[in-house]
Amino acid sequence: MQPHDFWQTIDPAGTPEDGGPFSDAYPARLADGRRLLLPIRALAHGRHGLASLIVNQASFEVLAALADDLAARLKPHAPDVVVGLPTLGLTLAAAVAERLGHSRYVPCGTSRKFWYVEELSVPMSSVTTHHVKRLYVDPRMLPLLKGRRVALVDDVISSGTSIVAGLSLMAAVGVEPVAVGAAMLQTDRWRAALTDLSPVWPDRVVGSLATPLLERAGDGWRPTP
Repeated sequence: MQPHDFWQTIDPAGTPEDGGPFSDAYPARLADGRRLLLPIRALAHGRHGLASLIVNQASFEVLAALADDLAARLKPHAPDVVVGLPTLGLTLAAAVAERLGHSRYVPCGTSRKFWYVEELSVPMSSVTTHHVKRLYVDPRMLPLLKGRRVALVDDVISSGTSIVAGLSLMAAVGVEPVAVGAAMLQTDRWRAALTDLSPVWPDRVVGSLATPLLERAGDGWRPTP
């Protein structure tokens, strides 16, 4: 596959399983058995790699499939409002909220508008960025959150730092989300970070895709045990 071909098509259910080793793509499965090929990115040390998903580069077909699946997973939690985390989580959160029958969603941001306040912000970093930003919620959105059942949505949960920032921001406004959703749960590294925040959080996380840590195996990659 060419780099621009990733995240554009979903293989039908029944596509044969492939246990690896994988060369440049990892086959992730939706709950209904459909398959999405994800490019493998080597980590800096070269021994391990991760399957990658960038939802705002995905086709509308793929985005719709992920949003359909995630909305179905969040629906049993009966959220009143969806809160999206920047940057890539915003695309997914809007689509999920629409599928849940909501008329809008609440986007968080890292760009401070002049009417924002520092008290409604927290530090934020992620596995794909090396600098710390601040995560804000617009004070005008607080009436949409207070006393409501909130689902916090991001595109990928990997190290857990972005979701911890989102949960910390919700705590700053007096909100405890009923669920956390993502298009992809990238390895299990996030569990420790969320457990450190509170033991309740790992059990409230749902994801459409789950991908393992990969390890070099000759000329390819295999999931780590």
